[in-house]
Amino acid sequence: MYLSPDTHPQARVGQLLAMYGADHASAAYLLCDRHDPSAVAYRIVGADLSVDTITYAELRAESERFAAALRARGIRQGDRVATLMGKGRALLVALVGIWRLGAVHVPLFTAFAPAAIAMRLNASGARAVICDQSQQSKLHGNEDMPAEAPWIVVVAGAGPGAVEAGGQRFEDLMAEDHPVAEAAALGAHAPLIHIYTSGTTGRPKGVVVPLKALASFHAYMEFGIGLRADDVYWCAADPGWAYGLYFGVLGSLATGVRSVLLGAGFSPETTYATMLQCGVTNFAAAPTVYRSLRVSEVPVPPGLRLRCLSSAGEPLTPEVNEWAIGALGMPVADHFGQTETGMLINNHHHAMLGKEIRPGSMGHAMPGWKAAVLAQDADRPAAEGEVGRMAIDLSGSPLAWFGGYQDDAQKSAEKFSADGRWYLTGDAGRVDADGYCYFSARDDDVIIMAGYRIGPFDVESIIVTHGGVSECAVIAVPDAVRGEIIEAFVVLRDGVSPTPALASGIQQLVKTKFAAHAYPRAVHFVAGLPKTASGKVQRFALRNRRREELARSAGAPVH
Repeated sequence: MYLSPDTHPQARVGQLLAMYGADHASAAYLLCDRHDPSAVAYRIVGADLSVDTITYAELRAESERFAAALRARGIRQGDRVATLMGKGRALLVALVGIWRLGAVHVPLFTAFAPAAIAMRLNASGARAVICDQSQQSKLHGNEDMPAEAPWIVVVAGAGPGAVEAGGQRFEDLMAEDHPVAEAAALGAHAPLIHIYTSGTTGRPKGVVVPLKALASFHAYMEFGIGLRADDVYWCAADPGWAYGLYFGVLGSLATGVRSVLLGAGFSPETTYATMLQCGVTNFAAAPTVYRSLRVSEVPVPPGLRLRCLSSAGEPLTPEVNEWAIGALGMPVADHFGQTETGMLINNHHHAMLGKEIRPGSMGHAMPGWKAAVLAQDADRPAAEGEVGRMAIDLSGSPLAWFGGYQDDAQKSAEKFSADGRWYLTGDAGRVDADGYCYFSARDDDVIIMAGYRIGPFDVESIIVTHGGVSECAVIAVPDAVRGEIIEAFVVLRDGVSPTPALASGIQQLVKTKFAAHAYPRAVHFVAGLPKTASGKVQRFALRNRRREELARSAGAPVH
């Protein structure tokens, strides 16, 4: 069975490990070919609320055609193939085609600027990039892309003659006639995804996700999301990032439950309209979506069929559930996970695992994972209620799959205890007397804005390229809608004067050189940055100072 809600969770973990851990497991078979051909895989909603439906039979046929076209262009098993695409039919066909061929998917977020895209393409050794027409200019004719790029560019949605020199139309590839190969069956350890996650120092780190990780992703769909065979499921997260890819695409395809993709940008009106039109029963999104619905003046329409609401990507604050219970008739279940693991700790929707939701708590460890909070100064469990280092006990976590970052032994070693028993999340938290887990902070300063994890170093490394900047630091500042926003503290070079135009120029530089969503919402010009004796910038000092300033300006007491 693809879904097994009546099986005891621990027994179900064993079933999933056997299914996805087989020596000859095939991604295309597990994610597409084994499902009822007539079943609807996705309803894809456009900006005008038009709906395009794709069945598993259609997804199989179209992905076979696309895989054959890639193979005709020299793409082979293990080759990296990137996508720079919005949510739509072409993305689904491309992904299943990549996996059908035995190639490895490299996700690229469509808000990335050329420099961020080039870094990921170069670091992964990508052989091909599939992009939307609106994104193709980022891959050609700019200073951040190599003149003689080693990758093939395939453009989806472009009319005849609209593809830039050297590119190929997705539609032309789909019209070709090549022999259909059998779906690659490379086994549990074959790489499936090559994704990059940001930290505070150095370049973004490469995480290679093996096929066997699907066991954990599938488990989350059943235990955390509480998916049922009769559900209509919508994960609103972007598949250019881990949560949207793992659980808006892979999890949906693994279970075969009818799912929804919205190709339009977010708005409360479109969100409610999509829920109504598609009959969504099970909805997952970042807290930003719920907060935006809460503060909007758009009334909740009658006739919604929602039965489960889930949230991930950043901590869920209590006022969201106060609103959700009154407006949507149920609370939002907060979930916690990472790019390197998938989801770990949840307020589970599964009938055998569901418990009372406590304000501020992200719940309990998922079956197949064993969580703990370690003391700050030793690899031993912290006292009850003590804030410590959140960790996973690998000796009791059969669903674990992360073995380290690609080509980065030092950063890999930092994620594990010396004896290899503990996976260290880099987050701080605590556990109460009843085993409820609470998130406290991120040890590594990663900023989570609207569900997107943003490494300060990524933004800082762009800002310091500005001719007037000497050094800088960026921090997270609390925001009522986005959870956190980025603010920058900038030290100027001698002779350069701080002006609003200069601040605007710095913001624009980040938008164009890194990502449109990751620019600092405020730029503060300062004489110097707080540092340790060794010269390391103390971002926490900046955070504390800024929060005190905001508290004073709001008339709140400063603690």
